[in-house]
Amino acid sequence: MAGHNTSSCDDAILTPHLTRLYFVVLIGGLMGIISILFLLVKMNTRSVTTTAVINLVVVHSVFLLTVPFRLTYLIKHTWIFGLPFCKFVSAMLHIHMYLTFLFYVVILVIRYLIFFKHKDKVEFYRKLHAVAASTALWILVITIVVPLVASQYGIREGYDKHDCFKFHKELAHVYAQVINYIIVIIVIVIAVVLLVFQSIIIVSMVRKLRHSLLSHQEFWAQLKNLFFIVVILICFLPYQFFRIYYLYTVAHSSHCNNNVAFYNEILLSVTAISCFDLLLFVLGGSRWFKQKITDLWNRLLCR
Repeated sequence: MAGHNTSSCDDAILTPHLTRLYFVVLIGGLMGIISILFLLVKMNTRSVTTTAVINLVVVHSVFLLTVPFRLTYLIKHTWIFGLPFCKFVSAMLHIHMYLTFLFYVVILVIRYLIFFKHKDKVEFYRKLHAVAASTALWILVITIVVPLVASQYGIREGYDKHDCFKFHKELAHVYAQVINYIIVIIVIVIAVVLLVFQSIIIVSMVRKLRHSLLSHQEFWAQLKNLFFIVVILICFLPYQFFRIYYLYTVAHSSHCNNNVAFYNEILLSVTAISCFDLLLFVLGGSRWFKQKITDLWNRLLCR
């Protein structure tokens, strides 16, 4: 559902931006994965949070494997890998977005439970349990989500096998609109709830700890949570909000408006920037970052 019938003029404007964006996503994503691997070696593998981060690495890795094919299409202006693989690569951008969002929710909910229940950590009893939980999740994705997407994605209309990522006509069907509206509403509601909880936690910590705030490890943990919230707000929510208008436009128009399709493609591609989350996660735990935050906090207190 990522592609659209844009004019040749729009394609000429859009293609350079998308090429640069996906190239940066590929480089930044790979840097994040490499960085987090060094950090994971030192982390508790029985931790639920660590398990979620490992699965996040897998999600980003699978998605990044499809990015070179997108770049090839953007550079050559023609798809040479066949329509079935086009559907897979196109769907992978959506699958990546929603699985990434799912793991964000898992990480944040676990951290909120730790905070409100005053626990040091939440972990599996054994490493095998963590492996089993991850395996079960991926079996579910591979046996249900992937076949479902592969069998239903872009099958009700005719598409050019050389012109990829243009499956917007599927959204004209009622069932597709209903599913998309439900997903959009769920994502927005969950994102707002997470933001509210995170705001409550940050405000309560500032009121309670005040001047000694930066000396508490829990504050830095919550600051990492804020990274995930920021990624959701910047990368995911703009697309989800615009998706409502886009679905309405597609449903009430015989052809997809070029401007609407243009902005939808831009916002959809922005969701790929979430691949930078691992790099931000690593940098957020660095001494340099903590020192910069400490200096900024001290300056604010002195005013």
